Parts: sequence; structure tokens; C-alpha cells
Amino acid sequence: MKVELFIPCFVDQIYPQTAFNTIKILEKAGCEVSYNSKQTCCGQPSYNAGYWEQAKEIGSKFLTDFSEQKYIVSPSASCVGMVKNGFNDLFTNSMVHNKCRNIQSHIYELSDFLINVVKKDYFGAELEGKAVYHDSCSALRECKIKEEPRRLLEKVHGLEMSEMKDTDMCCGFGGTFAVKFDSISSAMAEQKVNNALEMGADYMISTDLSCLMHIDGYIKKKNLPLKTMHLADVLANGWLESTPY
Repeated sequence: MKVELFIPCFVDQIYPQTAFNTIKILEKAGCEVSYNSKQTCCGQPSYNAGYWEQAKEIGSKFLTDFSEQKYIVSPSASCVGMVKNGFNDLFTNSMVHNKCRNIQSHIYELSDFLINVVKKDYFGAELEGKAVYHDSCSALRECKIKEEPRRLLEKVHGLEMSEMKDTDMCCGFGGTFAVKFDSISSAMAEQKVNNALEMGADYMISTDLSCLMHIDGYIKKKNLPLKTMHLADVLANGWLESTPY
């Protein structure tokens, strides 16, 4: 199965190891992964800020950078959600309408792809400790992902998963929301972290590094005993170098 890898801007610039782990997981699942180094942004920051013309320009490049036939997989439900939903506002009834629809039907967040397309939920990962899962707004509401990451995490050796209170409540990031409404955003992160600590969690795991970046900022500021991890980093954790694909 041939797969094109879509790595969002902030993953490329801040969390490149998650991108490499995504490749490792896809290859272990039997996929042939290709990466177009000319790819850039999906246009979500401009779109969310109301600059739709700029978002359309960036989105048009996205539609050029990726193919209509192959699966496109990304370790970000937020950016996948933008393509699946935000692109409707930008390209419906345009000259690239059909191309956009084809790409929308082939793009997947990582856990959604592994469970529903590849149909594989075990990768031999190991991680000791207790963990909670954070449902990002984009994963839950835009990509309709809920059980997929939980099924994958259940198969991680040594990891004890618990459901925290208000797991589907926003963490407070929301892109520019965190900048424009700093106090509200911080209070939402505080609530999310406190809910995790009440469960005795060592880790908070999610499909979205944007959420985890925001939550981790609060954790480090308060020097709290909680770590954040992206799903891909968990699934690639504990592998032996000699483990065959």
C-alpha cells in the first residue's frame, strides 16, 4: 500500500521526531511511504483568522503537492480536519472542486488510517505507567475519531489507560484563541491537567501536538508531574532495533 505523508508545519519545525515515528509505524504496518519535501501548510492558520483568500492560495498549493489516487496520512487530526472540512469553504464549485473532493476522500489521521484502512492495532510498543487520552476538538468533532486511538493504546505493553473527567472538553489552545484570550485558555489547560492528575496519570496522550504543546506549556510552568506524548511517539516506543518490519 502506497502512502503519502503529510507533516504539518509545527510538527516539522518543533516535533520532527513525531514525523519520523509516523514513518516507522506506517512502514511496520506494511506501507510504502513517500514524502514530498515541497509540501508546506494546509492553510488552517489563515483560514481560522478569517483570511480566506490567503488560505485558498495556500490550500491550492496543498492540492498540487498531493495526489488524488494515493492515501494521504498525517499525525494531526487538526490539519486533516482542515482539509476534510475547511476546504469545502475554499474550493466548492471552483475549478479544482473534483480534485479537492478526491483528496478529501483519501486523507486520514494516523489512528483512523491504521484501524479503519490497514486494520492493524498492535505494533509491539512498550511504555510503563498510567495514562489518559485527550480527545482533541478536531479529532472528535471534525474527523469523528474516538475509539481508534484508544484501541491502539490498549495494546501498548505496560501502559494502564484510564478515562479522565471531561476528556472531550477543549484544552484551550484553539490557535489564535490562546493568544487573544490568554486567561481563559490557561484556565482550560489547568482544568485539563487537573483532571489527568486526579487519575494519577503519568502521561497525557493525544493525536494532536498543538493541544499537547499548549498543555505541556502549563505543565512546565507549574512544574507538575505529568508528561505529554503524541500517539505516534507512544506506538513507536520500546521497539528493539532488531525488530523486523
